[in-house]
Amino acid sequence: MKKYFHVWQHLALASFQMFFVSRVGAVFFLTGKIVRFSLYFFFLMLIFGKTKALVGYNVWEIILFYLTFNLIDSTVQMLFREVYRFRQYIVSGSFDMMLVKPVNALFRSLLGWTDVLDFITLVPFLAFIVFVFSKVGGISFVGVFLYLSLIINALIIASSFHILVLALAILTTEIDHAIMIYRDFTGMGRVPIDVYQEPWRFFLTFVVPVGIMTSFPVKALLGTLSATHLVVAYIISITLLLASIRLWYWALARYTSASS
Repeated sequence: MKKYFHVWQHLALASFQMFFVSRVGAVFFLTGKIVRFSLYFFFLMLIFGKTKALVGYNVWEIILFYLTFNLIDSTVQMLFREVYRFRQYIVSGSFDMMLVKPVNALFRSLLGWTDVLDFITLVPFLAFIVFVFSKVGGISFVGVFLYLSLIINALIIASSFHILVLALAILTTEIDHAIMIYRDFTGMGRVPIDVYQEPWRFFLTFVVPVGIMTSFPVKALLGTLSATHLVVAYIISITLLLASIRLWYWALARYTSASS
């Protein structure tokens, strides 16, 4: 772990240095992220201009759901940006060079690029979440602990999906559509999963576990998540992680390099 933490530090430093190569483009990209976040936040405020609650949650609780989604999404985008470039490594043959390096190929393919722009947005998200905590009220230490543990659980699920995408890229040389489908599904977690009717609610909770990733942490914080759902959330994340790693090695065994 110590070795790979140092490797990640060097890779992240190289990514941060690239930020200064095209500073104008980076500033515009960061501005776009802020505008997109602000527009959806404004949309939520418009909804609560007409009603006092949404599926039983007040305005501060809905804001907390939205901020939690953005915290998870930004963290995932920050850590796993290399996945978006993986197809080029496959079709160009550059992946062959990764396989002969003394660094695990999955680690390099998953965490080889850290997005500094998403890192910048994490600080205000965290500060805003702490502020909203004070507005929600009635939050216990156990609730905060479960909230943080389910955030980590969400990152494990997100890691599993990205490993699955990498495996599919090896098998099919396609990656863009798969990662965008993942983004579209997770985007449905900007609001509590309770807003969706059955069977969509069940599908988005247990089949494509968007609800586990984005809604369960806030529900645990508010004390509305059952112990059964808590255990199921951990079981699903570990199962997905083990299955995705197994699929990765299965796909890697069938990789024949670009030259063949």
